[in-house]
This record gives sequence, C-alpha cells and structure tokens, in this order.
Amino acid sequence: MIRVFLVDDHPIVRDGLRNVLTAELLLEVVGEASNGQELLTQLPITPADVVLLDLNMPVLDGLATTHELQKQHPDLRILMLSMMTHERTIGELLEAGAHGYLLKNADKAEIVTAIHAVAAGKRFLCSDIGLVLLEKLLVSETESLAASPENAIHLTHREREILQLVANGLTNQQIADQLFTSRRTVETHRQSLLEKTGVKNTPALIKYAMEQGLLDS
Repeated sequence: MIRVFLVDDHPIVRDGLRNVLTAELLLEVVGEASNGQELLTQLPITPADVVLLDLNMPVLDGLATTHELQKQHPDLRILMLSMMTHERTIGELLEAGAHGYLLKNADKAEIVTAIHAVAAGKRFLCSDIGLVLLEKLLVSETESLAASPENAIHLTHREREILQLVANGLTNQQIADQLFTSRRTVETHRQSLLEKTGVKNTPALIKYAMEQGLLDS
C-alpha cells in the first residue's frame, strides 16, 4: 500500500484527487494540507510515502516546501502538481529534490501511474510536459546546428569575389573583364553560388549574402 499525502490550497482540487486515489486498491490517502507548513507539521504524526504537492500555495509554496522536505524527510517521494509548463521552473523543482511533475489537467491513469513510479524510486514527467520540453530541445538543437561553423557554406576565394561583384551590380561580362577570365567561367561560379546557398535567383542570393555577412560593407 502506498501512503499518499495531498497538499493543495484549493479544497476542490484535493477532493478531486482524493476521489481518484481512494478508488485505487494500492493507494491510500493518509493526510491533507492546504500549504507546505501544514504538511511539515502533520508529517511527524502522519507519515507518508508520496506527497502530491501543489506549486503555488500561501504560507509555504511548493518549491520552499520541497527544500524543507529534503532536509526533514529525505526519504519522502515528492510529486509536484501545477499548471506551469516553463522549463526553468520545472528544472528548479527537480533540482530542489522533486521526483516528478504533473500538470493539473492530467487524467486519472497518468496520476496513478506517476504515484506508482515515484514510489518505486523512479522519476516522472507527465506526457504534456515531456512533449513541451522535447519540442524546445529540438528547436534549440536545430538553431544551434544552423549556427554552427561546420554547417556554414564554404565559398572559394573566387566565389566570394564574384559574389561581391554581383552584389555591386556588375554583369557577367563586366565581372569577367575585371577578373581577367571568361564570361562562361563567371556563369559557372554564379550557378555554383546558387546551388551552395540554396536560393533560386540573384536577388535572393544577394539577400542571403547580406544576412550571412558574406559581403564587404
């Protein structure tokens, strides 16, 4: 039997959680509190295995309570309950000692699964939070890869020369005359520039070059 302590400053939330958990044969709600201070006062006489802890509460909020629980009851498993999805807040709570994080809109099955998971010594993030963090991680990695030097296009010295002259408004023949080469060679380099940058025409090529800092001021 897993002993669960409910901590939330809204009675209607505690009522809903109690109704969900009392229907489970292996879970027992042993106590309730409306803030962290009440929890700390009751725990010595009402021991629990898992505390389902609200984040935003008066007197002593979820983060401060987590710090105190780590000092006073280090074996107690802490499952946070909130509507906040900000990764910094979640990170602070996990670093403080919380073992899991649930959104208040989690369904019955996920709440029960989370309690069993943290009681078994595991960590738990509800599915919605997991998706939010994954999406932000993927966006961050994509931006990082796009900005990394190894993903920047490599232009030869001659291609950079031609790119600069194209941006200056010179025609292929004028560029060829200035660089003492053939018009056909200039056309080949311009085609290479379009392929390397992935753009389709000269205005787009110049715009790309300006955005990437490839042109002399």
